Amino acid sequence: MKNLKGKVILVCGGATGIGAATAKRLSEEGARVAIGDINLEAAEHTASECEDAIAFHYDQADEASINALVQQTVDHYGRLNGVFANVADLQTVLIDDDILSNDIHIWERTLQVNVTGTAMVIRACIPHLLAQGGGAIVCTSSGASIIGENQRPAYAASKAGVNAICRHVASRFSGEGIRANSIAPGLVVTPQLAESMGEEALAKMLRGVPSPRHGDVGDIAGSVAFLMSDDGEWVTGQTWHVNGGVYYGG
Repeated sequence: MKNLKGKVILVCGGATGIGAATAKRLSEEGARVAIGDINLEAAEHTASECEDAIAFHYDQADEASINALVQQTVDHYGRLNGVFANVADLQTVLIDDDILSNDIHIWERTLQVNVTGTAMVIRACIPHLLAQGGGAIVCTSSGASIIGENQRPAYAASKAGVNAICRHVASRFSGEGIRANSIAPGLVVTPQLAESMGEEALAKMLRGVPSPRHGDVGDIAGSVAFLMSDDGEWVTGQTWHVNGGVYYGG
């Protein structure tokens, strides 16, 4: 990727999965990576597999913790050039049924972490990006934000909110050198997911995908790296559906 070498990138939710793969990919491209996660042990393990990375504990539901994470990153590396906001509360997804079944606590927790928390991460990072003459923001979204599923309304609404935040930031700060985009992954199969779903269920889901395979964490990591790099400097305000060719219409 063009000109990622030496850039300081904060990866929120970088301990495992897509976040960890992205932290490693950014490191391979020469970036210096700060990894923030509530699971510090796993974040430290991921950092140990990168060339130049450090791990910090933080809580996406706590604004003070978010602000501390960003400041720790800047204190350690001296600047900030980009942020990958990759956190969602996946525990609430498991009980996010439908609008009749969900109580207010599911909505409050989902929106607090996925929308408000993401907004606070971006809010804390923007002054530091401006100090460098601009930078890149990438957020993890989901196809659920537009397809109208019969379950997960809180999750879907939260990811639609993430898309809206990115469009706002792109509109407001593009003139000052900040670009903001979201990535909506398709089904990304990790070893844990493959084991829990089984081959038959995965094969059934693949029949609805134009691609001959399911996604891998590396597919998303590569897309994030592109958007973080100078190769992606003319892309802003977009939601990229990195999903093997699934088309939602409209």
